[in-house]
Amino acid sequence: MLRRHLREIPASNGNVSNFGWSWDSNKASDLLCGMGVSPMEKDPQDLENTPQDQMIKMTPPHKRQNLKERDDVFVIARRPRQARALQPVISWDALPDELLLSILSYLHLTELLRVSRVCKRWHRLSSDESLWHSLDLCGKHLADGVVGKLLSMGVVVFRCPRSCIGEPIFKKTRPLRLQHVDLSNCTVSVDALHGILSRCHKLQNLSLEGLTLSDEIMHGIAKNSAMERLNLGGCSGFSPETLKEMLSNCTRVEELNLSWCDFTADHIKVTVNHIPSHITQLNFSGYRQNLEIPDLKSLLERCPKLTHLDLSDSVLLTSECFPMFQQLTHLQHLGLSRCYQISPANLLELGQATLPLKTLSVFGIVTDTSFQLLKESLPHIKINCSFFSTIGRPTTGHKRNREIWGMKCKLTLNRTDLF
Repeated sequence: MLRRHLREIPASNGNVSNFGWSWDSNKASDLLCGMGVSPMEKDPQDLENTPQDQMIKMTPPHKRQNLKERDDVFVIARRPRQARALQPVISWDALPDELLLSILSYLHLTELLRVSRVCKRWHRLSSDESLWHSLDLCGKHLADGVVGKLLSMGVVVFRCPRSCIGEPIFKKTRPLRLQHVDLSNCTVSVDALHGILSRCHKLQNLSLEGLTLSDEIMHGIAKNSAMERLNLGGCSGFSPETLKEMLSNCTRVEELNLSWCDFTADHIKVTVNHIPSHITQLNFSGYRQNLEIPDLKSLLERCPKLTHLDLSDSVLLTSECFPMFQQLTHLQHLGLSRCYQISPANLLELGQATLPLKTLSVFGIVTDTSFQLLKESLPHIKINCSFFSTIGRPTTGHKRNREIWGMKCKLTLNRTDLF
């Protein structure tokens, strides 16, 4: 009978394990004969597979006696395993620039500024224009020099409404890469605003709602011939001459908000005579005593492609303007709120015309009874569905909407970050 014994023989190096088998020669011979195999005679001189001397040296002294008496034990010794080579450590310096830029793109603004102080390479990478494509500093207090430093990084989309902006302090005179800018209702000096806009020549979308401007600022805006959307609602401080220059140079404007500006009759004349003819959305509300029927006629004849028109609070408008509205074959959204000389009957007639009208804002000029009658008579038109016009405005809808003309700013500040 063959018996297998597993025996561990300690070695001098501590990593060798040995296995032993015990062989009963008499019983094995009987077993082999029963299988038709003749067993071979054991040669007492054959010690090729039983390294006794080496085995005895490796065995502790108190176990050597038993080992000498067992001449039928043979040992297979395994070689000690070599220690595995240590895996090489990957250094930050070994990573390519593209991978590091991808990692840095997940950082917030303050974290990115801290990273720029680590070493020269990280300072260079943290200043890469791809990381500074869009920046959101809404509602922040920005000390002197902050805006100039950040915008010089290559910012293209800049959202900064309702912020307090200090002097920009630009260290270089090169133009900025800004194309989409929202500075609505900021607290900023005229000189600081001029310092920013005078370096912008590629603007496509600009909102300066509620700010005090100057003729120098209007000169800077006029240099942006690629302008598509412009929001100057509630602005003041510029002359009719610079308004004319801006309207004449920015001929690609399709969406314009000139509501509630500090306009005189001369500003109105300049607007209706020089407004871009292919404009599709216009907010020209808030001119209670300045916008008259002849001005409106000139305006609508010049802009036949209008789809959105807001003339709210123009109290001089009467029912005589409705034939003019019917000439706007593309008109979909019309605002006539608080135009008190317009009657519900005129609105009903307009809604039944062949215009593709979808919404109508007539707050203040219809009673509850008239409003219900209009809704029943014009079921295809939404009446008084929105209090405010969205023409030219960068952010609409819910207050938490942080987009700017449909673009989301990637680089933002945490709520706890302060400048």
